Amino acid sequence: MKFIASSSDLLQHLLTVNGAIMSKPIIPILENFLFDIHGGELTIFSTDLETSMTTALKVEANDDIRIAVPSKMVIDILRSLPDSPVTFNIDTTTFSIEVISSNGRYKMAGQDGTEFPSLPEKSGEGSFSVASSILLRAVSKTLFAAGTDELRLNLTGLFVEMKNNHVNFVATDANKLVCFTRKDISPNVDHSFIIPKKPLNLLKTALPNDETPVVVDYNKANVFFSFGDTQLICRLLDEKYPDYSAVIPKNNPNILIINRMDFLSSINRISIFASKTTHQVRLKVVGSELTISAEDIEMANEATEKIACEYNGDDMEIGFNARFLKEMLSTLDGESIQLQLSQPNRAGLLVPTGKDGIEEITMLIMPMMLNNY
Repeated sequence: MKFIASSSDLLQHLLTVNGAIMSKPIIPILENFLFDIHGGELTIFSTDLETSMTTALKVEANDDIRIAVPSKMVIDILRSLPDSPVTFNIDTTTFSIEVISSNGRYKMAGQDGTEFPSLPEKSGEGSFSVASSILLRAVSKTLFAAGTDELRLNLTGLFVEMKNNHVNFVATDANKLVCFTRKDISPNVDHSFIIPKKPLNLLKTALPNDETPVVVDYNKANVFFSFGDTQLICRLLDEKYPDYSAVIPKNNPNILIINRMDFLSSINRISIFASKTTHQVRLKVVGSELTISAEDIEMANEATEKIACEYNGDDMEIGFNARFLKEMLSTLDGESIQLQLSQPNRAGLLVPTGKDGIEEITMLIMPMMLNNY
């Protein structure tokens, strides 16, 4: 059996789904791609049993076949070839694979594709559609805030909370929290689930930043993202997400408005002198002036800067983790941002200054106890 495909086209499709393959998996066949050729279409599968990806392309084929192909070897050879048609000759008895190009012949050992694990089936329990660029933005603006502590598994993913006429995307590690809301997605149902971090990082890489529609299907166990000729399937976290809205302070009378890049640049400089253990920076706002400072007592390092700002509220002194502030300020858009505060021992909120009727984003950062010096 043989099939012919463009080397560059095939390589691009393989790279799209390569992220789902683990090195040294428990089941050796999972180091392979599954090539499923049927009716002149090659569907490529990859999986680590938790996350699966598929993509498809047209090929010239003289028969149908399912064969497992060594992932690293086929990518390496295609990457080194010029853009030209390549022929795959497959021995249907031994499953050996010979790749023929204008440069030469390359032989590798395949495996019987019938031994490859089957993918979860869509059950049609729920579905909604969203533009690829919007989904990409939602994941990019939130995922950095998800936790990494496996003892708090429910905080290690992205919480997708569907309401009748909008969707909230929420991530938190208990020190910082991001809630991203889109009001132009209408699931027409109240439902929620938690998506692990790894498949979302793969999704970020695979999604085009355009208006390509992404169909999101889900059931109790899995979520399916389908766009173009690609599909990503992942197992959901079977955990209960905390009531995140309860920790977002509602009454924040002290409002600071500041240029986002000036604030970020200052935090970048000041944090160099902060304790390498706590990464604490101190914000002191009096009138229309913000003083940012940090010190590392053990190393005798300290730094202070002053920035002009707009401030409406009581004089305030509060401490934050500089790394969290930098992540949030880098992720937010816009020329200026609001820092909403209530008390030095209560969370601060970072929000954009401009109003958007379609999108809302709120970033929460927990304060750090200040040592007076």
